[in-house]
Amino acid sequence: MPTPIPLDGIDLSTHPFGWLLLFIFIVGYYFIATEEKYHIDKAKPALFIGTLMYIMIGGFYAFYGLDFIPFKNEITHLVFEIAQIFFFLYVAMTFVEALIERGVFNALKGKLIAKGYNYRELFWITGFLAFFLSPIADNLTTALILSTVLVTIEKKNRAFLIPGAINVVVASNAGGAWSPFGDITTLMAWTAQKGEFSDFLYLFPASFLGWIVTAYLLSRYVPDFGPNKEGNPGTADKIEILKGGKIVIAIGIATIAISVIAKQMMQLPPMWGMLFGLSVLQLYMYSLKRYHKQDVNIFRSISKIENNTLLFFFGILAAVGALYFAGFLGYVTKLYDTVNPTYINIGVGFVSAVIDNVPVMSAILKSNPAIDFSQWMLLTLTVGVGGSLISFGSAAGVGVMGRMHGIYTFASHMKLAWTVLIGYIVSIAVWYLQFIVLGID
Repeated sequence: MPTPIPLDGIDLSTHPFGWLLLFIFIVGYYFIATEEKYHIDKAKPALFIGTLMYIMIGGFYAFYGLDFIPFKNEITHLVFEIAQIFFFLYVAMTFVEALIERGVFNALKGKLIAKGYNYRELFWITGFLAFFLSPIADNLTTALILSTVLVTIEKKNRAFLIPGAINVVVASNAGGAWSPFGDITTLMAWTAQKGEFSDFLYLFPASFLGWIVTAYLLSRYVPDFGPNKEGNPGTADKIEILKGGKIVIAIGIATIAISVIAKQMMQLPPMWGMLFGLSVLQLYMYSLKRYHKQDVNIFRSISKIENNTLLFFFGILAAVGALYFAGFLGYVTKLYDTVNPTYINIGVGFVSAVIDNVPVMSAILKSNPAIDFSQWMLLTLTVGVGGSLISFGSAAGVGVMGRMHGIYTFASHMKLAWTVLIGYIVSIAVWYLQFIVLGID
């Protein structure tokens, strides 16, 4: 006989069916993490478990004759949450492909190599660009752009590409942690009024020093010779951006600005401004083709985006959403009542690396634990920076995995993850000095 289920607010985390959901998630996560071992794209197990878990929950509701209203409300909220990230990523990837088609990254590569920078110097340049671009352009878009720069400079040298990719992910996430515009989780904390806009700027020292320590450790693995010394004499030749390339850059910057303004002033989701920018890009590409006889097609750029990355996002967010709906994430927030919140917030950083940081932050904000301003800032820091501990713990990491498929993977990241962990510890130490020792409030 089935175990009785309460009709008012189901906590499946105490029911055998809930543990079955958790088991499915763990098995799927195993295949995601061992992508290289089984040669199965991470999107396949993620999409499978994400869709399966909600089908099972729907069947469970039907079997017990439960009220579907909470289930339908959760699905509606989840679809909206996924759509925001899905379409934001979709547009960001399209702009990156359009910039590639117009030769923007080839021109940048030519300029960097012509200046005689070696791999280690290029490592630092892309890292600094990622850290300071992310607070404006958001961590995902920044990671996509800078990882494209990496693979444009060098396509095979893994000694340069793997540390460079990790550096870009860490820098993008760290840069996004101290700006409400730089990361979805930081934006969530700001809109939930856990701090004023200027309050998040206090996280700059912790974010910057944590990243710089990780970058220094990673740089020791990067070769100190340059692309020009490997038999590529023509790479330093002047490469011009194709007609319209600079306008595409301007449209991209304007798209990000519109997305921010639409969110803050009009309460429109960021994806709305991004899709508007995509429409402007489409119209501009049309004018290039019609009036300037350029062989361009925006749908050609769209066809080149990493669809597996988009499907991975859908699947993993759906799977985590199922765990949240089942009640498992609620245990994380309940700990605030019994354990020092500093320890909890540090641990949440690790949780956000294993599980996507957006639903983790969402769960904590919904529970609204009674913690002070300094703890909300620590939470923002650890959730933002902690996502870098694992390759797919953040949107930036997933984006770079798609852009550098087969090079930047879970396994390649984990070999150097200790450098990220040391930087994470440094960030927390700086926060402690600022907010606890010096008493910033």
